[in-house]
Formats: sequence, structure tokens, C-alpha cells
Amino acid sequence: MPLSERLRRFMDARHIPYSLTRHRCAFRASELASVEHLPAWEVAKTVVVFGDKKFHIVVVPADRHVDLHELQAALDLKHVRLATETELGELFPDCELGAMPPVGILYHLPVYLDSELATEPMIAFNGGSHEECIHMRMADFRKLALPTVISIARLQLAGHGW
Repeated sequence: MPLSERLRRFMDARHIPYSLTRHRCAFRASELASVEHLPAWEVAKTVVVFGDKKFHIVVVPADRHVDLHELQAALDLKHVRLATETELGELFPDCELGAMPPVGILYHLPVYLDSELATEPMIAFNGGSHEECIHMRMADFRKLALPTVISIARLQLAGHGW
């Protein structure tokens, strides 16, 4: 599946500069960083959570994980959990499972950007496919996605985290 046409039209209509690269299939954000020869802290991992009857997009560096307890407290949620694969398929019908872009406005979802990632000059992320990567300036991403910046990521331990 190529770059989400919905995302392409959205970026183009707002005159947001970006570049698109193609690479071998990468299912995890850390793999995306590797195949794109980028530092993991510059590559966005898009995590979708469900809390208090609403879905939320959480964006953290590829080498970090979302601390659900901290996220729950930061967003003042009574309960939070990861979205299921079925839910992801329904929320992002134009994307490959797990390759959703961190642009919640397209899907009527709020976006929360980790404060560490927000300080990077550039950001790279999946655009709906596991074989393509979007690169843009962080300032442009923030104009595009309108995220709320919060501290929500922690170092990822081997074999753990989302």
C-alpha cells in the first residue's frame, strides 16, 4: 500500500514541505530508523491508546516507549489501554496495520507529542505504509498535526514497551 492519499492531499493542501523515501519493509519504528539510516530519537513511533471512551495518538521517539501510567495521569484519564488491531484497522482504513501517520486531525483524534521528540529539528514517520517514510521539519509537523506536547516517553527496555 503506498502513502496514504488522504495524508498526501492534506500535506499538499497546506503547502507543508516534506520528502518521501522508499525502503524495504520495516514494521517497527526502530527498524524504520535503521533502514532510513536515521537516529532513533528522530523517528516517530505512533501509538494509539483508548482512554475514557476516546482514542488518542501518542507520538514518541522510536527508541522510547509510552508509559501508560504517566499518560493516564498526564491526560487525567480514569483508564487507558492500547488500541487493539481491530480498532486500528477501523480507525485507519487507508493505512497498513501499524503504519498509521501521527496526524490525528485526519482521523479526528487528538495527538500528544513527547517533549523530547518535540525538540528535534526533523521528524520521520510512516505515512500509511511499511515501505515509505515521510521526512519533514519538526516545525512543519507541529503545524500539520497540532499536537499537545507532554512528557510521556521512557527508555525502552529490551523486549518491553510500545
